[in-house]
Amino acid sequence: MFNITKKSIQYGAHTLTLETGEISRQADAAVMVSYGDTVVLVAVTSKREVKEGQDFFPLTVDYMEKTYAAGKIPGGFFKREGRPSEKETLTSRLIDRPLRPLFPEAFYNEVQVVATVLSSDPEIDADIPAIIGASAAMSLSGIPFYGPLGAARVGYIDGEYVLNPTATQLTETKLDLVVAATETAVMMVESEAQELSEEVMLGAV
Repeated sequence: MFNITKKSIQYGAHTLTLETGEISRQADAAVMVSYGDTVVLVAVTSKREVKEGQDFFPLTVDYMEKTYAAGKIPGGFFKREGRPSEKETLTSRLIDRPLRPLFPEAFYNEVQVVATVLSSDPEIDADIPAIIGASAAMSLSGIPFYGPLGAARVGYIDGEYVLNPTATQLTETKLDLVVAATETAVMMVESEAQELSEEVMLGAV
């Protein structure tokens, strides 16, 4: 019998739901994150032993946007998925950056995080749900991890901050800022903005 755990909160304009215990049970931990109609499955695995001679932390993050998530099939002669897109590569790095500092300094076991977009809502980017799912899965996995962490996208429209703006709102915003943080420290900030005051930028964080 599956031990399914499901938690939901209101997060900005949409409901964020985290579910675990049913899918990818052979991974160390797996969490399915739903935000609006966007659904991301994040699975975490690790090696039990350190590879001989290993002197760095081999963390691998793979973020994948399958075409079926948008209800499409590749139209060419080859129906298989192609190489990772630039968006997938950049999102993989976006997930990696806040996670990497939260592992113990002498922890050299190989760890892999795989985030797969199962359903894509054109208005809701899957990057924020993927970061949250990766943190949740890592916290459940038993791997040494100084988390969890949260993540959010912040916009600035008509003098007001907007939490997790939609794709339509991002066309109007003066700020597109992604922040990831634990309860005590900001781990990553990435932003694109028009000319704004330091006060507005710090307020977004």
